[in-house]
Amino acid sequence: MKTYALIVQYDGTDYAGFQVQSGQRTIQGELEEALGKLGPNRIRIVGAGRTDAGVHSEGQTISFRDDRLTVPVERLPYALNALLPPDIRVVKSWLAPPDFHARYSAVRKTYRYQIYQGEFPNVFYRRYAHWVKEPINWQAVEECARLFVGKLDFAAFAASGSSVKTTVRTMLSVTVEQASPLTLIRFTADGFLYKMVRNLVGTLLDVGLGRLSIEDVRLILHSRDRTLASATAPAHGLILENVVYS
Repeated sequence: MKTYALIVQYDGTDYAGFQVQSGQRTIQGELEEALGKLGPNRIRIVGAGRTDAGVHSEGQTISFRDDRLTVPVERLPYALNALLPPDIRVVKSWLAPPDFHARYSAVRKTYRYQIYQGEFPNVFYRRYAHWVKEPINWQAVEECARLFVGKLDFAAFAASGSSVKTTVRTMLSVTVEQASPLTLIRFTADGFLYKMVRNLVGTLLDVGLGRLSIEDVRLILHSRDRTLASATAPAHGLILENVVYS
């Protein structure tokens, strides 16, 4: 049986997240419906990241196994894009090793959070960036971001309802980039907890707005108490940028 891998881009605005949910429109649901029209088998896919409702992707990787697809692997993006809605696009496809798994084979992922600052919201970024009107001390944000680099317990930034075995993750880098008119905060790690990036962004913004000190955040991190951290940043500013495999 062949193992297929695809890279998928999507605008998550009108979806209830990546993962299939009963009665909800999802990215996985749309992809599986399109794949079902290309062969006789019912195909179930797995994604590298189960992005939340409203979260976008530039480089989501999916994988699935099948032995009855008649479309050549190099033609899959063309065939699927003819069937998918315009806010989902397959941009690459290949045959992967038999043991490849989009989620478990990943060695690191990068998420990017986009922030727009101005007197008024920008209509062209309203779906893809979080608007913050107040001035932000980006130097303080960058300094605080260094606290999150390393092998750390991120329990204070994991949303309730997560059923993971451990809340320890290795954060490889957190960077702040000015890309006018946006500011981009990038997080690269070996894995992420449920809503972890958005919770980290909410806390970093509170530092930049003077609501928390860096020492406050250090104490929050070591407390492992989610109730002490800041509110979750909105979903529409978050993009799964890429997934790297060994």
